[in-house]
Parts: sequence; C-alpha cells; structure tokens
Amino acid sequence: MKPPYSLTSTIFKLVTQISERLGEAKALYLDKPSPQLRKRNRVKTIHSSLKIEGNTLTEDQITAILDNKRVIGPKEDILEVKNAIEVYENLEKYDPYSAKSFLLAHKLLMKGLIKKPGQYRTENVGIVQGDKVAYLAPPAANVDYLMSDLFKYLKETEDLLLIKSCVFHYEMEFIHPFLDGNGRMGRLWQSVILSKTYPVFEYLPFETLISDTQREYYDVLGASDNHGESTIFIEYMLRVIGQSLDELLSFSNRTMKRDDRLRYFKSMNIASFSRKDYMEVFKDISSATASRDLQEGVEMGLFEKHGDKRNTTYKAKKN
Repeated sequence: MKPPYSLTSTIFKLVTQISERLGEAKALYLDKPSPQLRKRNRVKTIHSSLKIEGNTLTEDQITAILDNKRVIGPKEDILEVKNAIEVYENLEKYDPYSAKSFLLAHKLLMKGLIKKPGQYRTENVGIVQGDKVAYLAPPAANVDYLMSDLFKYLKETEDLLLIKSCVFHYEMEFIHPFLDGNGRMGRLWQSVILSKTYPVFEYLPFETLISDTQREYYDVLGASDNHGESTIFIEYMLRVIGQSLDELLSFSNRTMKRDDRLRYFKSMNIASFSRKDYMEVFKDISSATASRDLQEGVEMGLFEKHGDKRNTTYKAKKN
C-alpha cells in the first residue's frame, strides 16, 4: 500500500531546484569530495543528529574521537558518538531496500545504549507531553508488517527517489519501530537511500539544518500526523536538502584546492592522459594552473611524466 501524500507545486519546484544543484555538485567534483571536506561534513552530521537527541559533545570533541584521541564527557554521549562514527564510516555497505540491513544499522547505532538493539519493539509506546498523550504509535504487533510494507513501497514504486526518501523518513517515524533510536535512524536511512544514487549525500550534513530548525522538524511531523499524510514533511525535508546543497556548494567554491583536484582526478583511474585531458575535467582552471597541478601530482607520486612539451603525457601510478 502506497503511503498517502500529495504532489504539490512546492514539491515539484523543490525537486527541480535540488536536481539542478546535484548536477552542479557533480560538476564541482563533490560526488567524490576531498578527505578534508568528507571529514568535516561527517563530523557535522554526527554532531547534529545526536544533538537533536540530547547529546552534549561538541564538534571538536567528536573530531577528537574520530582521531582516536581521549575525550572527557558523559560516558553515554561518548558511546553514542563512537557508534555513530562506526555506522557513518560504513554507510555504503548498507542496502537501502533491506530490512535486515536496516536492523543491522540500528544494532550498531544503539549498541550498549539499550537492551536488544537491532530488534523491532514488542511493547506499545506513545509520546507524553505534560499530562497528555501527544502521540500513540501503532501497536507493537503491527510493526513488522508495517515496516515490511514500507520497504516494499521503497523498492517497488516508481516515485522519485528524493520524494520516496522523505516518505520513508516520515512513515518510519510514524511507525516508531524501535523503543529508542527512531529519530537518528530516520535521518540516517534517508542518507542511505539517497547516497546509493547520489554519492554526495553520503557526506551532505542536512542533519545540521534539521538541528537548527528542530522545533519546525517536530512541528511538521506532528502536522503530518494530524493530516494523515506526509506532504508537509516532504516539503520541509526537500527545503532542508536544498539549503544543505547550497551550503555545500558555497563551501566548495571557497575551498577547492590543488590537492583536491589531483586526488579527484586520480580517483577516476585514467591510465594515460595529457594536460588537455586534465583541463577537460577541470574546465575552470588555466593551462598554467593545470601544468602546476600536474607537476605537483608527479612530485606527490600520483603520476609519472613521459615526453616533453606538447608531447608530454602522464600515467597514473598504481597504489
């Protein structure tokens, strides 16, 4: 059964804008970002997603943990970060259409934090605000069926992937399949879904904007619950994704360095090439910059230089 939502003019407009930005991100080599940019964004992702759940560690502390340095802080907060690092470091290994892979991710994300991580809940749950029940999740007996149906929708329908990722995020939160960790799993799995088709999403920290608009995030979840469909949430998440891409592109334009270009070109595995071939990939640099890049690549041991002047060619060294 297809989850209910409506295709609005706002959704069409946001999808078009995101598609254009994804094309620009690919043109700027961000589908395979530099190690520095990848690390920066991973830290921001982990910090923001866990901050929403009440984690108190700073980006600097998370960076230190990532660098295997000792950090002083609440034991549970440190464990949450270590778990998240392990999961996000292996994002490409998860199958977005597999419930088994989904449960494995939860097991790693929540290990040592709750009893029986990686298993759907067997208890009925709700969210209490003050003396009122604000939300009552579907009965525990229905969780396995509902999640199976949700994965079937994700795998078999022909809806746009950007929209399906938002629908999955919302519907998973509505089903509330775990006793704890639902929020971080919803955000994580949307990244898993999108990164299989658009690699830049593996490093796009849209959780930062969710954290910055946390009240709105919960408000649109509640509003979608009240309307019985995810349209409002889809619009919110598409805006967040678009703004995150804008920030990523802006950051890249400020920080694209020679080392980034060289390592990206090396990752393309072109056996033999000329300076002209190099400039076909990086259309915004001059011939003099390309020459300096390639000389640096030779000195770094990335390439071998053969010939002279116009007859110069380069060969990629094997790792």
